Amino acid sequence: MNQNLSSYRIFYTVANTGNISKAAKELYISQPAISKSIQKLEESVGCRLFSRSSRGVVLTEEGKLLYDHVSTAFETLTLGEEKLKRSIELGIGHLKIGVSSTLCKYMLLPYLKEFIRKKPHISISISCQSTNETLKLLENDKIDIGLIGKPENAKNIQFDFLEEIEDIFVATKDYIRNLRARGVQKNQILSSATLMLLDKNNMTRQYIDDYLQENHILVKDSIDISDMDLLIDFARIGVGVACVIKSFVKEDLAAGTLVEIPLGIPIHKREVGFAYRTGTKPSKSLAEFIRFYQNFQQAGI
Repeated sequence: MNQNLSSYRIFYTVANTGNISKAAKELYISQPAISKSIQKLEESVGCRLFSRSSRGVVLTEEGKLLYDHVSTAFETLTLGEEKLKRSIELGIGHLKIGVSSTLCKYMLLPYLKEFIRKKPHISISISCQSTNETLKLLENDKIDIGLIGKPENAKNIQFDFLEEIEDIFVATKDYIRNLRARGVQKNQILSSATLMLLDKNNMTRQYIDDYLQENHILVKDSIDISDMDLLIDFARIGVGVACVIKSFVKEDLAAGTLVEIPLGIPIHKREVGFAYRTGTKPSKSLAEFIRFYQNFQQAGI
């Protein structure tokens, strides 16, 4: 494009008004300036765009061809301005959240339900990944915020604590009874049972592996599972002993569907919270969400 946008704005306005004097008033510029701009545009495209008469100006055939494209462009710009204005008025935005499928179901959903009710014009994208993958997405600016277990060493990350979670081992009463029938003592259950754990890419798994190693517990038989809901389901049908988050099976524990395996040394509780990058100004949508979950916690919703 050889001409700047203002030249085409002048051309568009003159074509719509059919009169240089009216166009000058509408654009708040002088008639000579408009005439000069039209002349330069005609020289640039190599043809006459207007036929001039005492009544005003009329588009030539070449001018009509150019006008069809220019009018479409300016109508698109006008539509964009209107959408932007409406977006600002309504608070429309987009928020990208990273979270594991487990934390999404058991922790994020209550926040999202209330946030969507209060901010219905902010669209939300969810990327279900492990904490490690979520941190990578944050570092690469692929998401705005993540719900994760607190990382040990994360640079340029703000971590806002939500709550503690406790990992426990559970199984059915029948599974424990069968182990005891084989002569397995309480302190031998983890090393003798089929142990069901999240896969090795998961931060929870890494945390549990460290616990097992520190306490010299040798696992003979294990199953790697990618989803905690599956871990819980497999435990319920007696496949083995599953490592789960205690608050996620509280109903099973209360009903006796699952029982907690006693540990000589309990697993340390972990912190879970929202994390986002520091050093850059958060988008309006992210700022709204941060303010929301801080108030959400304070209100104890």
